[in-house]
Amino acid sequence: MCEFGADGRVYYPTEDSSWSAPGPAALGFDPGRLAEAVDFARVHETVWPHDLRAHLEKGAFEEGPSNAILGPTKDRGAPSGVILRGGRIATEWGDTFRADMTFSVAKSYLSIVAGLAFDRNLIMDLDEPVVVHGRSLADDAGYDPPRNRFITWRHLLQQTSEWEGTLWGKPDMIDRHRHIMGRKGTQPKGSFRALAEPGKFWEYNDVRINRLALALLQLWRKPVAAVFRDHFMDVIGAGAEWRWHGYHNSTVTIDGQPMESVSGGGHWGGGVFINARDQARVGLAMLRGGMWRNRRLLSQAWIERSLEPCPLNAVYGLLWWLNTDRQLYAEASKESYFAFGAGYNITWIDPAHDLVVVLRWIRDVDVGRFIGLTMKALA
Repeated sequence: MCEFGADGRVYYPTEDSSWSAPGPAALGFDPGRLAEAVDFARVHETVWPHDLRAHLEKGAFEEGPSNAILGPTKDRGAPSGVILRGGRIATEWGDTFRADMTFSVAKSYLSIVAGLAFDRNLIMDLDEPVVVHGRSLADDAGYDPPRNRFITWRHLLQQTSEWEGTLWGKPDMIDRHRHIMGRKGTQPKGSFRALAEPGKFWEYNDVRINRLALALLQLWRKPVAAVFRDHFMDVIGAGAEWRWHGYHNSTVTIDGQPMESVSGGGHWGGGVFINARDQARVGLAMLRGGMWRNRRLLSQAWIERSLEPCPLNAVYGLLWWLNTDRQLYAEASKESYFAFGAGYNITWIDPAHDLVVVLRWIRDVDVGRFIGLTMKALA
């Protein structure tokens, strides 16, 4: 299904106040069953406390002193979400205008920024080593050690870089043996693991993601948050409330100007603070293959690359989670893909059913059930 308006064009929202919301039945849902899915999301609220800073400091991800907070935090809101079909609002719940922390949703947004660079030939080849990309990284010693200089953009975007070092006071060792989406390390998180060659081992690692964020800053010679705003968020009509933060110690000098390098998550504060409706707009632009009305934001070639399964982890693309062979969620279509953030913050994109679903502050173990209820609501 791809919803067309009265003029025969694919629908895109303009201002939030005029966003088409014809109701569940008009968009092919059984209203009662969809209400059941929403009620389920409301009731199965995350166990995370509202005081996120205290939660992080108590060891939500790491024990002290590795858990030191470096960036801004914000108390979380209540469960909220929005379901789009054909770009139109079928239903929403909670405060969808409240900007909250999104944790690793920022990683998928970094993928978009990398795509913007790829489409402008700032990145000529994903398999090009980052260290030899000319002036963009000429002043960065982070890729100089023998093993790090072979790291490519693809390695960073697929989380197979095995980058070794310390960035913003956080060593990559913090996230070795990380447990994520059912994949478990063989030793406790943060313990030693002999590193493989770049591209030979998959591991979810926020320090290495922050390395990618810094590389993109140096590539663009402009703050990543500003790139994302100018070339993407402003075009899709996102509000003025969203922010993308770095850390108190992540400012670097580029071309004589101080610029903050953003965070790819919220472990140590920072990251993307955004509301559910703006998350839905991002998801809709992805669902539409990088288009927003008559303007192309991302090339179809980049979208396809983003959704290619990593050979070392079939449910991971270029910082997007994939539902390859329905391995993540049997209840969702195999075409589905996701931006995930701890807590749980989710953007679920389903091209097979023209769906974008934003789900905030639900328990991680209940996501599959919510997806199942939503799919059952499709008449």
